[in-house]
Amino acid sequence: MKKEILRQIIHASGIFIIFLEIFFDPVILILICLGIIICGVIIFRLDKSQHIFLFSTILRGLRRNSNEKGYIYFFIGVTIALVLFSFNLSIANASILLLALGDSASTVFGKKYGKTPLPFIKDKTLEGSLAFFIIGFAATTTQLPIWPSFLGALFGAIAEAYSPIDDNLLIPVISGIIMSLAINCI
Repeated sequence: MKKEILRQIIHASGIFIIFLEIFFDPVILILICLGIIICGVIIFRLDKSQHIFLFSTILRGLRRNSNEKGYIYFFIGVTIALVLFSFNLSIANASILLLALGDSASTVFGKKYGKTPLPFIKDKTLEGSLAFFIIGFAATTTQLPIWPSFLGALFGAIAEAYSPIDDNLLIPVISGIIMSLAINCI
């Protein structure tokens, strides 16, 4: 469990992108994320054949399996959020917060306290999804009104639980679209 908590702390630290908005235009943030993705792919490939100071120790110690690329998918998800929702950075930020904090909360609480499996999926729990929703809702209300935050957190939790592909890709897209629709309907 210690390993998973450390993994999720690193995952949640991805909110640093939101703080970079103070200094950089969204286009620069997208380029930074693309640079991180490219570096991540290079490090992932090099790590398979040689030891890379600091990175190999962290990656090898924290990944669940040798082919895991969650950190790369995380920054792809962040980049997608910035590209799709740069017209409203509050929506982009809320999507990133759901990905960083909601997803981390669902994993930690689901693994530690999860007892009730979700319908149709055995490795996800109601407790994990509730943690995603509660933490995600609280985080998104720092960016958006309550109604879009509520819907974004709800649909983000559903995307996290039932995503047929890596949830790091779908959480910001689904939740961002839902929050955009909610804002435009208010």
